[in-house]
Amino acid sequence: MKKHLKKLKIHIYADGADLKEIKTFNKSKLINGFTTNPSLMKSSNVKNYKSFAQQVLKIVKNKSVSFEIFADDQNEILKQAKEIKSWGKNVFVKVPYFNSRGNKNLSLINKLSKLGINLNITALFTFSQVKEVFNNIDKDSQTILSIFAGRVADTGIDPTTIIKRSVKLTKKNKKVKILWASCRELYSIFLANKIGCHIITVPNSILKKINLVGKNLTKYSKETSNQFFKDSRGIKFN
Repeated sequence: MKKHLKKLKIHIYADGADLKEIKTFNKSKLINGFTTNPSLMKSSNVKNYKSFAQQVLKIVKNKSVSFEIFADDQNEILKQAKEIKSWGKNVFVKVPYFNSRGNKNLSLINKLSKLGINLNITALFTFSQVKEVFNNIDKDSQTILSIFAGRVADTGIDPTTIIKRSVKLTKKNKKVKILWASCRELYSIFLANKIGCHIITVPNSILKKINLVGKNLTKYSKETSNQFFKDSRGIKFN
């Protein structure tokens, strides 16, 4: 496993909202940062956003952490973004490309970027969206552009084309990073790395399979067949 992972240039961010898992993954040199969102917090039964964030930041002190705004009104988003920024120097504020009414948050993104707030612009699905955001940020401000490659792939479209074009677009701007979001399988880490993507967010459920990397396929085939046999015996088929 190690020799395969050591060759990777891409940064891997753990994506989840379980404090125990965050604590475990934070100890791993393989994990460079963390991301979460309201949906993940809901599934983890988080009740108090700020309290949860403060607990995360007590654990994660030297790695990037992205927390998402949950407001829809521009003034409220601005207020929340400033609040979230104040939680730590390693904090990135996640802002979606669209609000719930389908209106673009570009002017707001421009304002937040000029304030020097570390931004993670999320829910990007097309290259034109990436380009619009790129043209509306302060290039001296730290910015992550999160392209939902997994969800793009779910529609039957190859997300690598969008990622490649985005990497090329931002190549001269070292403070702007392209992120492969909504990872569906471990292989996506290697694919994203191959095409020059800077960061990939990987759900905790997929990260738990990391020990499979480099596994002998013949051995894996035998183990799989054996598991099917055991399960059939367990059901007591005859």
